[in-house]
Amino acid sequence: MAEKLTPRNEEDRLGVVTSGSLSDGLEMRLDPDVSVEEVRAGKFVVVEGKQLDFFSMITDVRLDASSASILRDPPARESLLSDVLAGDHTYATLSLKPMLMVERKETIKRDEDLRPVKSIPVHFSTVWSAQSIDIDKIFGKEDESKRFFNLGSPIDMDDIEVCLDLDRLIERSNGVFGKTGTGKTFLTRLILAGIIRNNKAVNLIFDMHSEYGWQTRKESGSGKDTFVKGLKNLFGQQVLICTLDPESARARNVSVDLELEIPLSEIDVEDIAPLQDELNLHTTAIETAYILRNRFKKKWLSELLDQDPAGMKDFAEEIGANKESLAALYRKLSAVRNLPFVTEKAHKDEEHVKSNRVGVRRLIQELQQGRNIDLEFGRVSSMLSYLLVANLISRRIHETWVNQAEKYMATQKLEDRPRPLMITIEEAHKFLNPAAARQTIFGTIARELRKYFVSLLVVDQRPSGIDDEILSQLGTRVTALLNDEKDINAVFTGVSGAAALRNVLASLDSKQQALILGHATPMPVVVKTREYGEDFYKAMMGSVEENKSKTKKTVDLFPPG
Repeated sequence: MAEKLTPRNEEDRLGVVTSGSLSDGLEMRLDPDVSVEEVRAGKFVVVEGKQLDFFSMITDVRLDASSASILRDPPARESLLSDVLAGDHTYATLSLKPMLMVERKETIKRDEDLRPVKSIPVHFSTVWSAQSIDIDKIFGKEDESKRFFNLGSPIDMDDIEVCLDLDRLIERSNGVFGKTGTGKTFLTRLILAGIIRNNKAVNLIFDMHSEYGWQTRKESGSGKDTFVKGLKNLFGQQVLICTLDPESARARNVSVDLELEIPLSEIDVEDIAPLQDELNLHTTAIETAYILRNRFKKKWLSELLDQDPAGMKDFAEEIGANKESLAALYRKLSAVRNLPFVTEKAHKDEEHVKSNRVGVRRLIQELQQGRNIDLEFGRVSSMLSYLLVANLISRRIHETWVNQAEKYMATQKLEDRPRPLMITIEEAHKFLNPAAARQTIFGTIARELRKYFVSLLVVDQRPSGIDDEILSQLGTRVTALLNDEKDINAVFTGVSGAAALRNVLASLDSKQQALILGHATPMPVVVKTREYGEDFYKAMMGSVEENKSKTKKTVDLFPPG
């Protein structure tokens, strides 16, 4: 797409470049008539060179003086001497980090002309506040192509959109980070709404606290603004609510589409192994579980839990296992049988049962048909429940999608291509810490970079708990305010120029601001996130109304790209 350049307004001028280097970035001197108090770290600016424009971010602001003697004997505030010195002898210096460069010409093509920075502008190049056309050139604009989705606006530019490239977003796993109370859930809901509205991928959301499906309470506010709409409110039958806790749904007076039940025969040793820390299981106990599985196949867990603890010695001798390990395994896994969604027997021909009580296979079928699923845990939100269910379902999804992808690679027929699937997990460090990442399916999915059309959206307040290798594989990171140094360092794992961006991240407001960087955005940018309110609802629900006549097409002919 070609974009026309427009003349810049003199009031948008900020200053001139005075020094810099390719590795360390640029230094600019702020014009005297621009108040330093109006300049914010993270602001998007354009440096106008002789041949190139450099799209840059302000990373630091500091006060300077032409002579140290002025600072040793400062004038009184708002005095005549202070006014005389201002601008020429006392001034502000801004640090800039160039992110992209483009030739200065009448039109540019976004996908061809935007290039990584491999040069710097000449001395005294003019620095301008970015205009709306600059933002559109870099980040795209929402249009009929449905490629771009508005996530918010740049700092000090409330009427301008910063868009995510959804085609690039779903190509890799991604992360949403921020300390508690910074709006991670709202950020995640925005991103999911964009993907669902534009039919870019089918979504499975492990909704630990029942925050994404139906309307939920805001962290602040009162009266009618206390509650905000969920994805089910916005997209109707494009989103199915599946629950592990029907009682919680009834207590909240919300309807559900499916009630998930998991029989003991569906739980494999690989589903239990990642729960070693949560269940406090020793390695020998897991080895004992494999002995049971080899002996009793799918009935291994029910055979174990049906034993009388008093006869455990005889049972251990029968199967050739260590008595203590077997007894420990029995004690720990008894908690699994007591989970309310675990049943003794599986449904027969569950895909044909009219009841909304379903198993994992039905869940996967719904995803294959293009229906987004929000899996609510309700009051069954213990970490044991969450880890078991998320790992069990994702393992079977991964197996299904791998088989379908291999079939597609063999036939090369479009109808055999799997639908892109994005799995959203909260408390991601529980699945992706250095120990668990090598055992859980989530580590495998994150490393495969959508080779089999499955990716993750990891949501966490403790990115430092996630394995560094996994972090380096995340394509796009949307990060709200973080305070802990380890978490800040973790967010920038594998990111070049991280030192300059650390200052920007530290300067974010505690609410409704985020730093976006990675595969789905051409350059890092700080945004004031889009307001999740009535205007947003109309935009989302309006797109649903427009497509009502195409509902069957949306579900049955889900676009493969």
